Amino acid sequence: MDRISDRLLNWASILDEKTLEQAKVTATLPFIYPHLALMPDAHLGKGATVGSVIPTLGAIIPAAVGVDIGCGMMAVRTPYAVSDLPGDRGKLRMSIERSIPLSAGAYNRKVTREHTQERIDELASLATGSGFDPASYAKNWPLQLGTLGSGNHFIEVSADEQDRIWLFLHSGSRGVGNKIAQHHIKVAQRLAKQWWISLPDGDLAYLVEGTPEFTTYVRQLRWAQRFAFLNRAEMMDRVVREFAYWVSGGAAETFERQQEVNCHHNYTESEKHFGKQVWLSRKGAIDATAGTWGLIPGSMGTASYVVVGKGNPVALNSSPHGAGRVHSRSSARRTFTQDDLRAAMGDIEYRDTAAFVDEIPAAYKDIDQVMADAADLVEIRHTLRQLVNVKGD
Repeated sequence: MDRISDRLLNWASILDEKTLEQAKVTATLPFIYPHLALMPDAHLGKGATVGSVIPTLGAIIPAAVGVDIGCGMMAVRTPYAVSDLPGDRGKLRMSIERSIPLSAGAYNRKVTREHTQERIDELASLATGSGFDPASYAKNWPLQLGTLGSGNHFIEVSADEQDRIWLFLHSGSRGVGNKIAQHHIKVAQRLAKQWWISLPDGDLAYLVEGTPEFTTYVRQLRWAQRFAFLNRAEMMDRVVREFAYWVSGGAAETFERQQEVNCHHNYTESEKHFGKQVWLSRKGAIDATAGTWGLIPGSMGTASYVVVGKGNPVALNSSPHGAGRVHSRSSARRTFTQDDLRAAMGDIEYRDTAAFVDEIPAAYKDIDQVMADAADLVEIRHTLRQLVNVKGD
């Protein structure tokens, strides 16, 4: 750990100057308490650094939560081993791609599964109790449940160090969560202008606890976080079905889950740290409270990790959420080719397209270095290697 200042602590050994400067600016805000914690995967973000843990007293910065509210990971350990798998993994990949809408803006045509409707009903009831209608942000929000998105979101079939098979996925609150976030970022910016608040960056505009705007945001934030959690659970149900059907030759559509982990890495919760109740925003970080299971993916084609938190109080009981980018998407597309991606993916089953070049492993930090930097934050329980990768364009 590197103490940049009393208000900024850093666990990243790979850190560019622009990211560091951005974190320094955020750490100067007067309501940060006791300090901002920069995780090993830290990289430049909108307003606040991705891979940072931001504790605030009496305020929340909507952009420091991020626009994909509740984004996170889910993993299930199956009862199967690599030796149980059929040979044609492309068939499994394509069946998952048919079962789950991929890419930005994609959604289900209709609700056909009972478990999907049950989750939609839960979210509708929660929204009513929170005093808002999600349709005011996205009319088709129920059809977004069980959809992946694009960018670094993925679905994977992986094997651990004992050759046991895991199903692994990454997604968040989709279009409805994005619109909720964008709305409240604009509300915070409008209020900053109205109250003549000078900010070092407009995207650091905040909402003050006790105001109607703050209360409305927290209620809708919690709804979006629940949507993201259920979105992952919905997709996992579909992946389980497709995997079970594939591995059994059509004899089964489910199996007993040996272990299950579902965790956010873009969210805010009220937590107690250093003697005070704060709003803790993890923007690209997971809860690493002692004994808490978590998931840290690498990049496309590299290892991922199932971890348990060590409860490091100085790191605000947090850890990194992934590898963290070293190339922007445009820089990655200029630097690497589809052939480079093919070489990096090796024998992993994936959809061979130039659309994924900006997700090439070389566009990210070395996940092994990130995990080494996180040695006092989490304990690695399982290391996963990818067998099948599914992504949206």
